Amino acid sequence: MIGLGTYAFFWQHSDRVPAPLSLVGAFEATKALGVDLFQICDYAPLDAMDDAELTDAAAAARELGLTIELGTKGIEPHRLARFLELAGVFDARLVRSMLSSPDNRPTLAVAEQWLRSALPAYEASGVDLALETYEQVSTADLVGLVERIDSPRLGICLDPANVVARLELPRGCVEATAPHVKNVHVKDFAFARQPGWVGFTYGGAPMGEGLHDYPHLLETVGPRERGVNEIVEHWLSWQEDAETTIRTEREWTRRTIEYLRSTT
Repeated sequence: MIGLGTYAFFWQHSDRVPAPLSLVGAFEATKALGVDLFQICDYAPLDAMDDAELTDAAAAARELGLTIELGTKGIEPHRLARFLELAGVFDARLVRSMLSSPDNRPTLAVAEQWLRSALPAYEASGVDLALETYEQVSTADLVGLVERIDSPRLGICLDPANVVARLELPRGCVEATAPHVKNVHVKDFAFARQPGWVGFTYGGAPMGEGLHDYPHLLETVGPRERGVNEIVEHWLSWQEDAETTIRTEREWTRRTIEYLRSTT
């Protein structure tokens, strides 16, 4: 299923625009685009919501007919327990996370210990935990961790754009993680020359215009055959003003949805 994530609304949510979009506003915008899945991923206000606000947000999603997924940063036991609780509130069947959080960067041994302690509750609840491919941890180490733990509820959130910062090739990341992928983050990416031809900037690109070989990902991972959701997000730099930035963000979202719907 195609979904939108909070990173597709990064600038619309931010305080750099005159009227930041609320979470429910993002739900409504998602539904208006004919999309029935939304991933609340690294959305800071979620941590500050009280029980009533969480209940209201979950009710709004249900009224719109949206399926919700959740995302956080880190695998500390208290964090994973909290997001399993939130999954219950939102009827979410997947929590995306990453090994490192703003406060912790565990060794692989510690990460394995924490995950083993948290996963029985996820298994009992029928909720998947998907660890994202990131530059902080090599793809080989992440795959090895998932394979050692060998839980049916533990897998990988595949975002091959991230691993380029480790000098890994996106194609290799796709192939190494394919058997364990439970979620895909969809965005295109490219290098651009810095002014004066001194170095490069690595950033986002409109879907289908960058370096991401998405047909290879579809062929290798088979997300649609396996029921793995594809979540749209962007690496969009701030444009010259808020109006231009919001317009571009919305256009990139529309184009990405069209691209995904046109591929088989």
